[in-house]
Amino acid sequence: QVQLVESGGGSVLAGESLRLSCAASTSNFRFYNMYWYRQAPGKQRELVAGITSDQNTNYADFVEGRFTIARDNAKNTISLQMNNLKPEDTAVYYCHLVARATYWGQGTQVTVSP
Repeated sequence: QVQLVESGGGSVLAGESLRLSCAASTSNFRFYNMYWYRQAPGKQRELVAGITSDQNTNYADFVEGRFTIARDNAKNTISLQMNNLKPEDTAVYYCHLVARATYWGQGTQVTVSP
């Protein structure tokens, strides 16, 4: 059983930055692809960014170069640096791992005010 714990959410103004972190409780972390998803009220959960075990990254179109996903295999963590935040980025952000089973964190709230 893998546990994912997110942190770093909060309330900011448009144009400001936040950095989310996710810690994974698995010794095999370095082998897994990791993802950030988000879910806004009344909307479906959507992919924000992903990073493979060999550090390849991908981003949703709406990121538009504002976010950066990274991983630290020594600490079993991933991060999401979010710059130039917009009100439409308001959502609960989730860390996601796919192994033999799929795992989700509890989520961290990001609120961006105009």
